[in-house]
Amino acid sequence: MATFTLKTATNLLHRHHNNLTFFSNNTTTRTNLPISQNRRSRLVPKVSMSATTVQTFLEKSSPSTKSTAIPIMVNACTGKMGKAVINAAEAAGLNVVPVSFGCEEESGKTFEVCGKEFLVHGPSDRESFLESVRDKYPNLIIVDYTIPDAVNGNAELYSKVGVPFVIGTTGGDRDLLYKTVEDSKNYAVISPQMGKQVVAFLAAMEIMAEQFPGAFSGYSLQVLESHQASKVDASGTAKAVISCFQKLGVSFDMDQIQLIRDPRQQVEMVGVPEEHLLGHAFHMYHLTSPDETVSFEFQHNVCGRSIYAEGTVDAVLFLAKKIEAKDPKRIYNMIDVLREGNMR
Repeated sequence: MATFTLKTATNLLHRHHNNLTFFSNNTTTRTNLPISQNRRSRLVPKVSMSATTVQTFLEKSSPSTKSTAIPIMVNACTGKMGKAVINAAEAAGLNVVPVSFGCEEESGKTFEVCGKEFLVHGPSDRESFLESVRDKYPNLIIVDYTIPDAVNGNAELYSKVGVPFVIGTTGGDRDLLYKTVEDSKNYAVISPQMGKQVVAFLAAMEIMAEQFPGAFSGYSLQVLESHQASKVDASGTAKAVISCFQKLGVSFDMDQIQLIRDPRQQVEMVGVPEEHLLGHAFHMYHLTSPDETVSFEFQHNVCGRSIYAEGTVDAVLFLAKKIEAKDPKRIYNMIDVLREGNMR
């Protein structure tokens, strides 16, 4: 029996049927409230700022980087992705402005995130708040990792006020999202997958599918994916990878994806380190020939969120250059960022 293995995984897929998902950078959909309004803060507010205007707070806040650095506003700054982006942005020398949109219960309060105080503004009067921030930082770029139900409302707000943005949040009406940005002629990087290496892998899969359609006709596919228990859906990236396999001739339904969400199974069966149970993305794809004499395995394991945060920073730097050059193209994705070739 001849077996050709590409990127050897465990024998997990031989023992457990179904499918894997390449993860998305976002977590889960909960309600239709704006800007993670449904999320309960896991931080203790330092000070109540209900009577403090954004202008006063911005004036008294000392920038952590030089004034010439690109200013970015990270919304949902108390979330896990928000904190990861703030860390990566500060390390890259960006000027993370000390304000953020958040949920109702966080509104008007300050939180210490990554050693810096942030004033959080709730769902009301967001337009005037954002205009104040834009007036203080004319070259502002927003980073959005909120919730799927907030995608379209947030994009509409950013575009109306004229603030370019990088959005890694999944979900929402994607056609409407693109139309909103197009109609406003705003600049944006829109990508449900910000991990540069993952995007590169997906691009390679798409090239293979385009150039060699039907190359795996008759092969069976098993996909297994493990994510933190809070993620209930299969990721868009996994679906995109599976779509490539379908173009290559593989018959597979998306509902065959095996989702592993039980922490005990994740540790014992998948091999997820316990310290990353709350933030990981392990994906395995197994292809088998019709006569079961040949198999291919692809495996992709990510612990933590730094891969997405670093990609987000690259997307911000990329978008800032396009804005400065007055590029006629306004909407970009992570493939565009990769093709630019200026990643750190």
